[in-house]
Amino acid sequence: MIQTDFCRYEKKYLMSRLTYEALRARLEPHMQPDEFGETTVCNIYYDTDSSELIRRSIEHPIYKEKLRLRSYGVPTMDSTVFLEIKKKINKVVAKRRIPLTLKEAYDYVECGRKPSEENQVQREIDFLLHRYQLKRSIYLAYDRLALIGKEDPGFRITFDTKIRSRRNHMGLEEGDVGELLLPDGYVLMETKILGASPLWFSRILSELHIYPVSFSKYGNFYKKGLGVWDYGQLITHEEQIGKAGEILSC
Repeated sequence: MIQTDFCRYEKKYLMSRLTYEALRARLEPHMQPDEFGETTVCNIYYDTDSSELIRRSIEHPIYKEKLRLRSYGVPTMDSTVFLEIKKKINKVVAKRRIPLTLKEAYDYVECGRKPSEENQVQREIDFLLHRYQLKRSIYLAYDRLALIGKEDPGFRITFDTKIRSRRNHMGLEEGDVGELLLPDGYVLMETKILGASPLWFSRILSELHIYPVSFSKYGNFYKKGLGVWDYGQLITHEEQIGKAGEILSC
């Protein structure tokens, strides 16, 4: 069954490949790949001409929202994709989405032709489309490995690599190539959970010196385009490689 509603806390962590390998080894007794395992996640983010939604988002307001179209792998016009409205309220992330064919999604968002079946999620998307004049703003893709807890399937971890984007040929059907955001070797981890992280996981993060960061893929590409992206928030390869090397040699 396709899950269409998500509500959870999300945290992000940036690490080197060596630290990632050390972490994966420690996660093995506790986590396993979900039903999708490894996949390429492809997105179109919709925004206004003045990038109002992402500009507001990077100011860290109490409430923010985004509209995106997502596929798993490169779709055809007849493939099932997901039109998603993502909201964040006081650190709680709520994601609601509807499955459509890619053609239906384009017709809905860009031509105003609504799907035949109406539901609450569609009404929320309708409100966003009427409030803003939205158009394709950026194509964004990454290669993802998704894990779930063996004892607690509600605890999820994703690892994203090769985060890339483009601002031309932004159709999901037009391939998954793009400009890389991060230097080679960086891995972005996200944890997704309804409550507190398991104690064993917190201990592993402490042992490996892995700390949360504020990181928005779309937001950082937007700032990078303006030439104002601050790499200072990122841990350096030298710090992480040194610590991971010590850990792996034990």
